[in-house]
Amino acid sequence: MINNILRHTKRLIVFVIGGTVLLLGIVLIFIPGPAIIVIPIGLAILATEFVWVRALLENAKQKAKNLHKTIFRKKTIRKVR
Repeated sequence: MINNILRHTKRLIVFVIGGTVLLLGIVLIFIPGPAIIVIPIGLAILATEFVWVRALLENAKQKAKNLHKTIFRKKTIRKVR
């Protein structure tokens, strides 16, 4: 009984803190600020307790890696004979 209450309390605290950081990041999109840093931090906090956020964060990481590969891919130079 007490473990169940503690588990729900922890989830609530994580939700409030993570949600607040995430909302701050969304606000920082419209005002000058480091939204691109704050939003993933909020998602990471939420991902500690919520599986759907963890999946969303993993998807965002994969897309960022693909974007990085696209931008910084090495261009091969062919010699013409």
